[in-house]
Parts: sequence; structure tokens; C-alpha cells
Amino acid sequence: MIHIDRVVARILVAVAVLALIALPAWSASPGAGTVSSSSTQTSWTGGPKLQSVLTVCGNPNNAKCDNFRLGISDTSGNYKVEITLTPQLLDDYDLEVFGPGGQLLGTSGNGPGTAEKVTLTNPPAGVYTVSAAPYVATRAYNATAKLTVLPPPPPPPSSDPAPTYGIYAPPAGVATGAGEPSIGVDEATGVAMYVAGLETFRVEFQDDADEPTSFWTDVSAPLTSLITLDPILFTDQQTGRTFVSQLLGTTSLMEYTDDNGISWSPSTGGGIVSGVDHQTVGGGPPSPGGLLQPLTSYPHMVYYCSQDIALAMCAASVDGGTTFGLAVPIYTLNQCGGLHGHVKVSPDGTVYVPNKNCGGEQGAAVSADNGLTWSVRKVPGSSAGSSDPSVGIATDGTVYFGFSGADGHAYAAVSHDEGQTWTNLQDVGASLGIQNIAFPAMVAGDPDRAAFAFLGTTAGGDATGDDPTFPAVWHLYVAHTYNGGASWVTVDVTPTDPVQRSTICMSGTTCGTTRNLLDFMGATVDAEGRVLVGYADGCVGACVTGGANTFASDARIARQASGKGLYAAFD
Repeated sequence: MIHIDRVVARILVAVAVLALIALPAWSASPGAGTVSSSSTQTSWTGGPKLQSVLTVCGNPNNAKCDNFRLGISDTSGNYKVEITLTPQLLDDYDLEVFGPGGQLLGTSGNGPGTAEKVTLTNPPAGVYTVSAAPYVATRAYNATAKLTVLPPPPPPPSSDPAPTYGIYAPPAGVATGAGEPSIGVDEATGVAMYVAGLETFRVEFQDDADEPTSFWTDVSAPLTSLITLDPILFTDQQTGRTFVSQLLGTTSLMEYTDDNGISWSPSTGGGIVSGVDHQTVGGGPPSPGGLLQPLTSYPHMVYYCSQDIALAMCAASVDGGTTFGLAVPIYTLNQCGGLHGHVKVSPDGTVYVPNKNCGGEQGAAVSADNGLTWSVRKVPGSSAGSSDPSVGIATDGTVYFGFSGADGHAYAAVSHDEGQTWTNLQDVGASLGIQNIAFPAMVAGDPDRAAFAFLGTTAGGDATGDDPTFPAVWHLYVAHTYNGGASWVTVDVTPTDPVQRSTICMSGTTCGTTRNLLDFMGATVDAEGRVLVGYADGCVGACVTGGANTFASDARIARQASGKGLYAAFD
């Protein structure tokens, strides 16, 4: 609506303008531009217009207005497009935005010398028209359109009862240097395998005792007890084979066991020309269409992946992990950041290596031919974070992706087509007020069931910096979904026993004392669908009841004790 006082003011200024020397009539330059999730901003200039318009443009093709054609493409998730027109002093334009069908979507008219803004929330893909209606236009204006990804809304509350967990610790003085642990379970025996530092443990659970207990046995292999830069453990749950890898330059010291650590067999350790850091080991069934196929009685492929500063590499083993072939790049530094999460393999043989920053979004390198070629697939609507993300893969190949966003929150997304598209992008910690998380660890079972473990705090601010005085209290949380990620029930697994006070530093070797938990933790699921989380406890002794953080790293396992697991057959 145009007010009378504004009209009078504009007429007076327009009369003054008529006394000026006539200027050429410009139009929007360039005349068109596009914004998308990968190219978020476009800019243009326009004006001046000699004629004055005392009414609105009214349609997207009024020749008395500057008309810029704005393409909005590659849209998904939750986002906004903010259109801003900035005139020079005393100049006056009104802003009108029309949809692809010519319908008026928004207007702004603030008076001379004032920026005009129109914001579109989740507009569908198409060509829009941004019209500048000149009232007094002696000079050019500047304009921009910017697409901003918005945080997804919190999921609806789940009607499922919250699961409960028991916490299992080794004997006092054992496994006290357990930063960045890995955990696996042999489905045939129910035995858990746990590694941290140079120690590998077989953990057995006794559920029929008055108080559930665990028995920790040191089964460290000779070769993987010598030296480490990064420890990794992977258990192929279907075959029961467990691999332990200790990073050593461009390969690792690796052994594997088929009897839960009673005996070990050596491996060459990694691929030919593998990367130098952040290794991960995984395996699973081969893709039938892949050129590489298992050549021995061991039925699965095994993968060794690591980053090499400017890119990341993966090598495949066709002999059960005894040897590995040539490592091939899975992405370049132009596609994704160097560090990556843990490699996972789908039942159909598709291989996934998640990454926290692929052009400003979370994503994964994906191979459908047993590691020969790779493509990067992003999660639209996500944002780059500080922790390595994690994927969990269900029995039908459904992929669950858990990550820390740019705001520090806990997000999950779901894909039913090998990461080509994603649905149900949601903040799974919102119901508990979680503001910062670290160490995402995702696992899945039945197609509609998954669990997302992470360390979290309700403290806002830079909780993943390096400040031992920062007032954050961290707990272990696990979010469960039983309907394919449509809703999640999130539980505080350690409500009376904090995992850390102060920050959990995520800046690598540049950190000081608050990097005691290192870079990640592990999660897995047993044959009956119970979720197990291997983590390190940094807050022990007087810290538990409010004292200063002890910056410990003591081994712990959280094991699901009640509630629905990840396999409906055992509900």
C-alpha cells in the first residue's frame, strides 16, 4: 500500500529530478542469474529509469520497471532466498517479486535511500522475476539474491518408549588410555571386540547374573601392540573376522582374528600408495557387478581407506584382508576435505566413506564397483561440521547418515537410493536441548530402524574449542528411530555420570588438554539388535559429582538393556 505522505514526498523529489540533465535509461545488468545450494548468490545492477512510476509494476513484464529473471534450482531441504535492492542516497525504488506463473509473491517499499528486501521461504525451482519500480531513480542500484540453507525442523516426538542402557567398565587400572575406541561384535558368539591405543580386548557379557557383568580379556596381537598413530578395529559381523590396524606412515600394522583374539594372522596392513593419516577398515559382501571379486574362501571384500592431505584413498582386498591392492583416489581436495569417517559396506556391496565437508555440505564418497571408481554424493540441506560423520546401513541397504552441523547440533538423514537423494533431515537432539555434539556414530538394523550415538552438551557456544574452563557438561546420548527416520527418541545414557566437563577439542593435534578423548568413538549392533557404544570416559573420580574435569580416557561400553532394538524379531 502506498501512503499519501510517501506519494507527496516522491512527487517533490521527482520535480527536482526533472531539472537535472537527462540520463540514459538502464535496465538490469545482467538480465538473469541463478541461485542454488551449490551457487548461493547472484548479483546485478539496474536503473536509472527516466520515467517515474507512481503505481506498482503489477506484473513481471512491465517495461517501466527493471525486470531481472532469477532462476532458483537444485532446491531441497529447508532454505530461504533473500532478495535485496540497495538504492543510492535519495533514490527510491520499490521491490516486487513474481513467481514462475506471474503471481506476486512479495513486495517492499521503504522510501528514498532505503534498502528493500523480500524473502522467499522454500520456493520451488523455477524462474522468478525481480522487478524494481522506479519512483525517483537518478542513479544505478545494486541488488543481490542469496540462498541460505536453514536448519531442519526438529522431528515429531516418537511414541516409542525410550530404551535404557547399562555401562560396562574394565577392571580398575585397565584400558585407561582409551581415546577414540572402536568396537565390533561377533554375531555368532555375542563377544565384543574393543580397541583403543595399543590394547585390544575381548569383552564377554553375563546377562543372567543378579547384576549384569562384563569380562575384559587383553587379546592384543603382537604386531598391533608395538606402535600407533591411529588405532582402528573392525569386526565383520557376518563372518566374525576382526581386524586391528595401527597406522604407520602410508600403511599400517594389521592383524586379523577369526576366533575373537585367541589367534591372529598378519596382513600387509594397507593398500599400495595409501594415504598417511586417519585410516579406516571395513568390509562386506562384494557388488556382483564389480570387476574385483573375492579370490579365496573368504566371501567378503575388505577395504582400507586413509587420507593423503590433498585427497583420500581406498584400497580393496580380495583375499580376506591378507593383502591389499592399489589405492585409488575417492575424492580430491576440490571436492571434499581430507579427513573422513569410517568406511561401511552395504549388503549389496555399495561402499560408503562419509565426509564432514564436501563444498560446504556433508557427503560421502560412494563406490558401486568394489572400490574401483568413486563418486561424491552430498546431503542437501546439511552444513559442514567439526566431527567426522557416520553412516549406518540397514539390511535392505537403506543408509542412515548422522552428523554434527555447522551449528553443532545432531542431525540425521536417510537415503533409499545409495545417497542419490536424502529425506528426513532432522535435528535429533532438539527435544533434549542439545546444542553441541562430538563423535557421531550411526548403526542400523531392520530397514526402518537405526541408532545414532554421540557425545552431547546443552551448553551453547564454542564447546568443541580448546578451553578447559568452558562451562559445558557432556553426556553420552543415543537416538533411536523405528519408523525410518520420521521420528527419533533420544536418551541420555549417562545422566548421572558426565563423560567430560569443559570442551571436547576437535582441532586435532593443535589442541591442548581438552583433546583427551581424541577424534571419534564407535558403535555397533549385536545379533539380537542390541546397540553397543564403545566410548572413553574423560570425567572420573571427583569430576563426576561436580569437580574439575580429570581429562581421563578410560574405556567404557554402553550396551542396550531394554526397549526395542534394531531387529524387530527380538522385540
